Amino acid sequence: MTILVTGATGRVGRHVVEQLVQRGADVRVLTRDPTKAAFPASVEVVQGDLLDITALRIAMTGIRTLFLLNAVTGDEFTQAIITLNIAREAGVDRVVYLSVFEADRAVNVPHFAVKFGAERMLQAMDFNATILRPSYFIDNEVMIKDVILQHGVYPMPIGAKGVAMVDARDIAEVAAIELIRRDAAPGKMPIETINLVGPDTLTGVDLAAIWTDVLGRPVTYGGDDPSGFEANMASFMPKWMAYEMRLMAERYVSDGMIPAEGDRERLTTLLGRPLHTYREVATALASA
Repeated sequence: MTILVTGATGRVGRHVVEQLVQRGADVRVLTRDPTKAAFPASVEVVQGDLLDITALRIAMTGIRTLFLLNAVTGDEFTQAIITLNIAREAGVDRVVYLSVFEADRAVNVPHFAVKFGAERMLQAMDFNATILRPSYFIDNEVMIKDVILQHGVYPMPIGAKGVAMVDARDIAEVAAIELIRRDAAPGKMPIETINLVGPDTLTGVDLAAIWTDVLGRPVTYGGDDPSGFEANMASFMPKWMAYEMRLMAERYVSDGMIPAEGDRERLTTLLGRPLHTYREVATALASA
C-alpha cells in the first residue's frame, strides 16, 4: 500500500519523503506546487491542498497510511479536521501526526492548542496513530541567522529554563520509521505519543555561547523580553503570526521545553544513532 505525505515540500516533509523512498516505501505526496521540490521519479504527486476536498479524496484513494503535517496558518485547525474526516471517509485510519511538544499544556498558544485539538480527534475517533511531539526546530534558526551573523545578537527569547531543540532530519526519520511500522502492521495498534527532542537542553545564554564559539567573535543573548522579537517577526510575516510567535516564546521563557526521563534514550534507540546537535547545525549555517 501507498503512504501519503502532506507538507511534502517543507523542512520536515521533504526529509520524510526521502526517508520513505530510501526504505523502499511507495509514496504519494499532496502539494500545492509540485515544481517546488524535485521528488524522485517513483513518488506519485497529487496537486492540491488540505482545503481542496476533491484533491484530498483523490490523494486518499488507494492508500492505507497518512503523514499529516499542516503549517501554522489561520485555518490550521480546519485543515487538520477536514483531512482526518476525509481520511476516515476513505478508510485510512493509520496516521502519523506531527503535533508539538506539550501541546496539552500550552493552551494559550494557537498552534499548540490547535494541534492538541487534532490529537483529541485522533483519540476520540479511534485512529491507529502515532503522535509526534517535536520541540523547537533547530532549523528555525535560518530565520534569525542574519541577526546573529550581522549584529552579534542571538535574538530568540529562549529564557533560562532550557529548550531541547530538535533537528528536522531527526523528526523526519522517526516519522518515516513510524509510518512504515504502522503501514506494515497486520492489525490495529494502540495510539502512541513520542516526544521529539534534541541531545542538549539549551538556554538563551548557552545558545549565544555556541554561536560565539562557532563564529570566533562575541555573540550576546538578546534577553527574555519578547517585544523586540515580535516586532522583528512582524517585518516579514503577518502580524497575527508574529504575535503567535511571541506567545510561543513566552512559553519558552516561562516553562522551557524539558525532555521527560527516557525521551532521548528512546529516540537514539529508535534511530540507532546519536541525535543531531545544535552546534552541528550552527556550524553549517555559519559556513553557508
